[in-house]
Amino acid sequence: MGLNAIHVTTEVNSSRGIVYYLVGLPDSSVKESHERIVAAINNSDLHFPSQSYTINLTPADLKKEGPSYDLPIAIGILATASVVDKESLGRFLMVGELSLDGSLLPVKGILPIAIMARKMGFEGLIVPQKNVREAAVVNKINVYGAENIRQVIDLLNGEHQAIEPTVIDTRAEFAKHQNSYEADFSDVKGQMLAKRAMEVAAAGGHNILMVGPPGSGKSMIAKRLPSILPPLSLAESLETTQIHSVAGTLRSDSGLITERPFRSPHHTISQIALVGGGTNPKPGEISLAHNGVLYLDELPEFSRSVLEVLRQPLEDREIHISRARYSINYPASFMFCASMNPCPCGYYGDASHKCQCTQGMVLKYINKISGPLLDRIDIHINIMPLKFEELASGRQEETSAQVRERVVAARRVQQERFRNNPKVYCNAQMSSVMAREYVRLSDENHKLLSTAMRQYHLSARAYDRILKLARTIADLAGAQEVKREHLAEAIGYRNLDRSTWGA
Repeated sequence: MGLNAIHVTTEVNSSRGIVYYLVGLPDSSVKESHERIVAAINNSDLHFPSQSYTINLTPADLKKEGPSYDLPIAIGILATASVVDKESLGRFLMVGELSLDGSLLPVKGILPIAIMARKMGFEGLIVPQKNVREAAVVNKINVYGAENIRQVIDLLNGEHQAIEPTVIDTRAEFAKHQNSYEADFSDVKGQMLAKRAMEVAAAGGHNILMVGPPGSGKSMIAKRLPSILPPLSLAESLETTQIHSVAGTLRSDSGLITERPFRSPHHTISQIALVGGGTNPKPGEISLAHNGVLYLDELPEFSRSVLEVLRQPLEDREIHISRARYSINYPASFMFCASMNPCPCGYYGDASHKCQCTQGMVLKYINKISGPLLDRIDIHINIMPLKFEELASGRQEETSAQVRERVVAARRVQQERFRNNPKVYCNAQMSSVMAREYVRLSDENHKLLSTAMRQYHLSARAYDRILKLARTIADLAGAQEVKREHLAEAIGYRNLDRSTWGA
């Protein structure tokens, strides 16, 4: 439920007859387990006992969903026929879907289940072999990966040829796969303004919007943003892996997610797919992007209602979903990156192509994105297509590793600054009070910002965003105080706030 596993006990009672009862609020997939279990037992050189069975899944008021209960139900039935040692059952927690030939298929949410099994003091956890690396990330519990139901029976009966627990050195596994991004900023020719803006965004955790004509490289640059972000910490990696485990998006050969997620949903996405929930609640795209980047390409093409649901998660960094049957929280602390054309035809402001749009069409297109959402995006930048000479240039561009080095140095400054506030770890998360505390403007800088506020009709939220941006730019420069050039650069990143856009 949400990101937490709930313990369910499978009770099996046998008596004379041929009736099969399954109670405890099971859904259709759980009710269908009977046919899978019968076939799996009979096809594993065993015999399904000819008895009447009443199977109770407790707690009875919690709806049971999915095929994860196949294995414990089958083992319970075999235990009533003395095929399995009853005394061993209480030592293990088990989960898995049964195939008709008796093999075990992977299920979702193994990592939260492993965490719960350790908390409850179980000696061991039995999971399908394809889930074993995911579960073995949790230490201080024996995790057994079984290929089929016969291996589970042998393990419970203490057979010598039974499977051995899988052991993973979590820290070594984590360190081995860090920063293995295929996309690198050295692939991007020119576009120094966009690269600088991305560096500032990464250094302070700021949201960013790129505006430019088709073919200017917006998507290419956005896909390389995770490669310059600070490496995931082990705690962040475990939290991110837990979300993807519940959603069922982990690869079977992976134990931990060691790279920052990059999620780029299509513009036809629904509200529920974006924020999470549904009949069987699961994380949405904003939670799958937790500790990483959520990238929305062609931002105005997304439904207005879909974009508006982003406003609360961008501020609170979590999403609270309330429905008639449940109420859950999912984490949603992500960097928001978006791109868009400047007008319907895409060529407004492009010197090499004539724009076919009127001023009204340009403004209508930009106004598809509401003011409150734009206010929550710290950096707005224009990107223009490169000239042939720049594309053909053999100049060596900076690598992601070089940029990331500066970003990490700036983040260290911020970690020291916010060491007494564990909920804040980068400048973008500062409150208004904190922004005014850590950004002391001189009279000259105050006058500059006052002029910009009046000239560009900036909101109070934009004022705070500029202060936070200026603080990040100063951190990148290694400056203790925010200087005029830092503030001027921060103001320059508020392009779409300007009332002259489209004129």
